[in-house]
Amino acid sequence: MKIAFFSTADYDRQWFESGKSHHTITFIEQPLTAQTAQLAAGHQAVCAFVHDDLGGSVLRLLKELGVGVIAMRCVGLDNVDQETASELELAVLTVPAYSPYPVAEQAAALLLALNRHLPAANQRVLAGDFTLNGLIGQDIHGKTVGIIGTGRIGRAFARIMLGFGCRILAYDLKPNLALVKAGVRFVRLNTLLEESDIVSLHCPLTPHTEFLINNQTLQSMKPTALLINTGRGKLVDTSAVLDALDQGQLAGYAADVYTRESAWFHRDFTDQPITDEVLNRLRFHPRVLLTAHQGFLTQEALQQIAATLLNQLSFYENSQLRHITRSSMC
Repeated sequence: MKIAFFSTADYDRQWFESGKSHHTITFIEQPLTAQTAQLAAGHQAVCAFVHDDLGGSVLRLLKELGVGVIAMRCVGLDNVDQETASELELAVLTVPAYSPYPVAEQAAALLLALNRHLPAANQRVLAGDFTLNGLIGQDIHGKTVGIIGTGRIGRAFARIMLGFGCRILAYDLKPNLALVKAGVRFVRLNTLLEESDIVSLHCPLTPHTEFLINNQTLQSMKPTALLINTGRGKLVDTSAVLDALDQGQLAGYAADVYTRESAWFHRDFTDQPITDEVLNRLRFHPRVLLTAHQGFLTQEALQQIAATLLNQLSFYENSQLRHITRSSMC
């Protein structure tokens, strides 16, 4: 199968190149947009990422070019117009699950770094300043951690925090019995926000969870609380979070995602101005720690993503061949 691989990075190329088998992959550095969709001409499949545009107009362009398969190298499909894909009879493949540990560990790393002021401490040491003023953190042990969303990543994060000796509250439409047995208490969202010292977001982005953290829900949180987001940028009203930080209604925010990240993340703007005012507020806020959607970025996860998606493409290709063979025999 010929695959047009958009938003290529070196770390993607390594694993997909080594596992491609009989597939032919065209690696394209540009993201998939209405302007770049033409680069998929002559390919049967498109491989896309979370920042690519897979809205209705782009899907129609791909269909006209002869593309029959959309392979998403991520779990979420919130950037895919699934209704249009179904209407056009485009097969949409995704990575149903890869190791939950990279993202859960990224959330824990962000929490620890934010709490102990590690970026600022490192910058001081690099500058030759070995003073400790302003670097006081808190013990994580004994704190109440609220986890919103207890899918595979949320459960992995819960186990990490249990290991730190934390009290765990969780909110999910389907409470997990294994977590309950481990000592996790499932509560209503408002109770979780009111009682938690740390709130970590691990729920999918849906119409019900979009801007789940907003002016109203922030009012329910402790002013000493830390908020961690490794889920999706739109789970949070970023301006509301920044205002809460400025007004002393929230102690800190650490995130691996951003509402408008598709315009910025995974590209180098060191020689260009960053024109997004909200992103600039995030980048330079003294109580914010921001990374550019790298939670998935471990060798193990990248290898799993490549192997899973290439296997799915092979299975799809074989099933199509079997279908054609049966049809010709009828």
